[in-house]
Amino acid sequence: MRRLLLSLLVGATVVAGSTLTAAPTASATDVADGSQPYASYWFPDDILDWDPATDPDARFNRSTVPLRPRVADPTLKANPNARAGEGRVASLVSFAPTSANPSQGSLEEDYYAFGHWQYIDTLVFWGGSAGEGLILAPNPTVIDAAHRNGVKVYGTVFFPPTAYGGKIDWVRDFVRKSGSTYLVADKLAQVAQYYGFEGWFINQETAGGDAALATELRNLMTYGRTKGVEFMWYDAMTEAGTISWQNALTTANDSFLSDPTRVSDSMFLNFWWSGSGLASSRDHARSLGRSEYELYSGIDTEANGYQTSVDWDAMFPAGQPHVTSLGIYRPEWTWTSSSGPADFRARDSRYWVGANGDPSDTTTSSSWKGLATYVAESTPVTQKPFVTSVNAGQGDSYHVSGTRVRTGGWNNLSMQDVLPTYRWIVSSTGSELTPSLDFTDAYEGGSALRLTGTLDATNTVRLYQTQLPVAADTKLSVVVKTPAAGATHLSAAVAFTDAPSTFTTLDLGATSGTGWERRVLDLSAYAGKTIAQIGLRASAPAVVPSYDIKIGQLAVYDGGVDTAGPPTGLTVLGSTDVSATRKTLRLGWTASSSGSVHHYDVYRRDPDGGRTYLGGTPNDAYFVPQLDRVGTETSTTIEVEAVSTEYGRSTAATTTVTWSGTPPTDSNLALGRPATASGQCNGAEGPAKAVNGSVSGGNSDKWCTLTADRWLEVDLGAVRSLNRFVVEHAAAGGESTSWNTRDFTIDVRSAASDPWTTAVTVTGNTAAVTTHPVTVDARYVRLVVTTPTQDNDPATRIYEFEAWGA
Repeated sequence: MRRLLLSLLVGATVVAGSTLTAAPTASATDVADGSQPYASYWFPDDILDWDPATDPDARFNRSTVPLRPRVADPTLKANPNARAGEGRVASLVSFAPTSANPSQGSLEEDYYAFGHWQYIDTLVFWGGSAGEGLILAPNPTVIDAAHRNGVKVYGTVFFPPTAYGGKIDWVRDFVRKSGSTYLVADKLAQVAQYYGFEGWFINQETAGGDAALATELRNLMTYGRTKGVEFMWYDAMTEAGTISWQNALTTANDSFLSDPTRVSDSMFLNFWWSGSGLASSRDHARSLGRSEYELYSGIDTEANGYQTSVDWDAMFPAGQPHVTSLGIYRPEWTWTSSSGPADFRARDSRYWVGANGDPSDTTTSSSWKGLATYVAESTPVTQKPFVTSVNAGQGDSYHVSGTRVRTGGWNNLSMQDVLPTYRWIVSSTGSELTPSLDFTDAYEGGSALRLTGTLDATNTVRLYQTQLPVAADTKLSVVVKTPAAGATHLSAAVAFTDAPSTFTTLDLGATSGTGWERRVLDLSAYAGKTIAQIGLRASAPAVVPSYDIKIGQLAVYDGGVDTAGPPTGLTVLGSTDVSATRKTLRLGWTASSSGSVHHYDVYRRDPDGGRTYLGGTPNDAYFVPQLDRVGTETSTTIEVEAVSTEYGRSTAATTTVTWSGTPPTDSNLALGRPATASGQCNGAEGPAKAVNGSVSGGNSDKWCTLTADRWLEVDLGAVRSLNRFVVEHAAAGGESTSWNTRDFTIDVRSAASDPWTTAVTVTGNTAAVTTHPVTVDARYVRLVVTTPTQDNDPATRIYEFEAWGA
């Protein structure tokens, strides 16, 4: 039955009856020299004037990642009920309001960083509204991630219902011709080809049309397909020109699929389908010479996610061929309904993989079993080099080669790796280890793979389905990290296509310390074979009660690690002064002339000679959303280096940004402010001693605690802009250097009800005084000590905790 309207606001994100409605309205932002670029959007008349040569955002909206081929081996499917090569999945996702999709990510972890690409075939970048624009092109981060996983991407053309501001004149503008040329179709083709995506989803729900207009829409799609553009048509407008959802392929709408030549590449059937209607749609598609899998039966999960009622048996009957493909409307419910990034990832796993977090076991009393129940996993891991750091494309810090180079939230799907095909499948005769994506540490990016639990029997963890040929010089590289030096109890596990379920193991040996260590394994003994699966196997001669190991990178490549040539001609295309101490930048450069580039990393050179990470992109242009002045520096050097597909790094191209004016004087905002702590060693060593501005008052001029949880919190009185923290440890007050704090974090929040965000993470410190540049706004700051000393002494000793800013 028809759902009640949730809102009559133009462009609101609701489902009006059976209609697919648009993303929320947001006002457009005028483009300044160095301002934030956004994904492109237009009305039909506007797009006729679009020219990438004159659009300042166009260069930032290009994807350079080609669509990878992918395969699905039925013998390696995780779930026995799933089928390969039958029903496909299209996902219609609104990542942000139409006018507010940043081109290259943002400085927030909280984002729909979708990672279950192995279950979908097409992603529709959903949007469009009467108040912003009807035609929305996907941003390059989504295209990059999708293409890296072998998934096609479509933009959206949305003609809203009259109740949502729709005007039939917009539809007539859309089909405008000059002779035999459909003007807007030419622009749709130009946009798709320039930005690097495959096609368009057309959703025409504006009333007032007629048969002639419907014919012109079909002719436009036929014409556009000759330009290399694909189209998916939504079941709303009939051949008579009226808006009447058929919920099936019928004689009233079949000419939008084939009339008599191919018109659209596929059709999205409205949500009210029935089992008998899908069966008749399948038969009707076949009678037209079309596959039933070019019909996508729609389900609407915007409001209820995996609580949505779906007649799965009608579409994907158990033990029988799929009847049609599946079209999912708004799966980002897993993000919009979540309490934060961790909750989003848990909900997304429940949505796609199932209640047990194991695609091979989707047993549950819920009617929503998870998509893994029905659709066999596909893999794009079909060519070398294959490198993954299990980077999810979001996080609260960023790492390069095992070093933290940025602290703070971020999202950038362009930097997302191909994540494990199977999340997670573990086999063991004893306790099963728990695999997870760990966001507390990483080798590259913001996350790593972690295995934890009791190791009391051999555990085999399936990770990737692949088709990788082995040559005489092929190597498998694994980067690992353990809490203490010693045996990893871990082997790489490789299966070949001649026995795809039988793993050959290669021992990773022991670690020499607690940092990231690389193991390079020679696969030459298997030359001529093809790798079908990559996994891990953990086994120990005795029980390991608290097994814990991190895997930072897996790579399969030939020969040595290749590098790419450096970029050249690095230029500041635009700069905007946000304040005397902050800028936004648009950067451009000439791509490397040699080697194969995976992406470019962008840094600023710090006054102390170190580097701070600003972001990354496969493109030859990048928007820096935040460049902060450090101290009184008058200029900042920007560096861009090429990272090859095998993760070799080039020398850097450089340019300089100049600061004008005198920066404002800052101060220690924690001085004398109220402080609380987890405890204190005695009455003279309370938390106030850490904010009294003194380190010279003897051994009692400090905060000291022996509690198991060690923290010190300071209320700055108001939200302040902070640029650095300074911590003065035991030796700053004259005590032994062996009592200097070894491992700690600094957390911040703006209100007492907000969750804490980690701004600084330090491991392995030995210094008496440490300084930590940041750019954060906060009222409450908290020092959390993980390892209080160098020599296992249990006491935490902090002589001063300073928060500098204005």
